Amino acid sequence: MARIDLHTHSSASDGTDTPEELVAAASAAGLDVVAITDHDTTGGWDRAAAALPPGMRLVRGAEFSCVSDDGHGRDISVHLLGYLFDPGHETVVAEQRRLRAERMRRLRLMTQRMADAGYPVDVDTVLGLLADGASAGRPHLARALVAAGVVSSLDEAFAKLLYTGSPFYVPRTDTPLRRAVEMVREAGGVTVFAHPLARKRGRVVELSVIRDLAAAGLTGIEIDHPDHTSSDRAMLRELAAELGLVGTGSSDYHGTNKTIPIAAETTDPDAFEVLVAKADGVEVLTG
Repeated sequence: MARIDLHTHSSASDGTDTPEELVAAASAAGLDVVAITDHDTTGGWDRAAAALPPGMRLVRGAEFSCVSDDGHGRDISVHLLGYLFDPGHETVVAEQRRLRAERMRRLRLMTQRMADAGYPVDVDTVLGLLADGASAGRPHLARALVAAGVVSSLDEAFAKLLYTGSPFYVPRTDTPLRRAVEMVREAGGVTVFAHPLARKRGRVVELSVIRDLAAAGLTGIEIDHPDHTSSDRAMLRELAAELGLVGTGSSDYHGTNKTIPIAAETTDPDAFEVLVAKADGVEVLTG
């Protein structure tokens, strides 16, 4: 049976593997299909495609930074996986450019706040950790804190200093979730709500929010994810069946920036084929 991982990150955003190394890691892990889903960018697509080994399939996608009502009238940060959309679609290009600028602004401000508080970090050093054209993120600042000996790991950096609501935290102006679903659909792609019940990350949406998104054109839900409990997976599986949504499984691999290995969670081949059949943007590539 084909092994499929539909959520991975390269150095085009906040992963540590280059797109070429990401594809090599997928091959070494025995994956038949891998999706490259960097944050708010398609910058790694061409390099990953060029590195495909014979027989491996590549799903080109991105993880969009979004904001959503949690079902109780409060806004929370969420993520949407978009797959197989036209990367040249005018709305997608403009929104990804805006989101990357937001990410850069935020990283600069958070780094400066920490430097002003006496931490041994500076903007130039942190920005030097980004690959050319990469989408900036808090993990880049976390890596600088590890290198400076302030913390021993990225997890510790987030837990002690970079968490939402910390004195150094700077919010972003993200895309409204429903608008992101519409945008990806307009570009011929399909959408999957990323780790919707990852409670260890903070507040999560009520299931009513997913029901409303399904009516607005959401294609699927990421069910098997390292941050989901077994009970929440069962709940999401039942919801997906009720709403006719595709259920996926993914590692959310970030290279050495996270401890979860690639292919730690996978997607059922039948579900994958249903997802692909609903797309009308770019094709799945085969090496």
